[in-house]
Amino acid sequence: MTRTKIQTSICTIILSFCLIIPLQAQESNVGNWLIYIGNKKLNSRWNLHNEIQYRNYNAIGDLEQLLLRTGLGYTFNEGKNNALIGYGYIHSENYLDNSESSISVKEHRIFQQFTAVSLIGIVKLQHRYRFEQRFVEQDFKQRFRYFLSLNVPVFTKKYQMIYLSAYNEIFIKTEASVFDRNRLYGGVGYKINKNIKVEIGYMNQFYETRNRSQLNLITFLNF
Repeated sequence: MTRTKIQTSICTIILSFCLIIPLQAQESNVGNWLIYIGNKKLNSRWNLHNEIQYRNYNAIGDLEQLLLRTGLGYTFNEGKNNALIGYGYIHSENYLDNSESSISVKEHRIFQQFTAVSLIGIVKLQHRYRFEQRFVEQDFKQRFRYFLSLNVPVFTKKYQMIYLSAYNEIFIKTEASVFDRNRLYGGVGYKINKNIKVEIGYMNQFYETRNRSQLNLITFLNF
């Protein structure tokens, strides 16, 4: 089998997997997330992570959440692993049940994470384990998250690349009802050069009793 056929087969499998569960959902409201993810290398080992997410209930203008996140990371194992500790500020506008009114909720979050990257043929795999301590108004909560992503190049030319991306992330609470949510995503990306890439995709979030769909526009920038 040629490399082109292998790439086509893998891409078809990934996209099919990402669409199966959203199509089964009973109700869905499409929102929009605008995401910036930046990384600044301090040296060969240490890095600064910075992130801004502007989330809307609709296409744009109806704010759901503003998320600001930063952290200090340490890379080892020939660049395959990264351990990071960070802080996040989250401002949410939560709608009240059966109402058009919303309330503002502010959250301060401390988190620790470990990331592992590997290659299986042309497929790039990333595992991310994150543990969060959340100060939501007057409440203290904790949560564990596991993230698995796949990146498959479709076209490459020097530093440029067109690729397909997919991930699944599950959120587990430390409370009696442990399941918090699950995120399933599929998209396509364009690596402009070795420092900049952009990605657009569809994500579905599954809660205990409902689900929500999001269109994501993501910019990655390495300094």
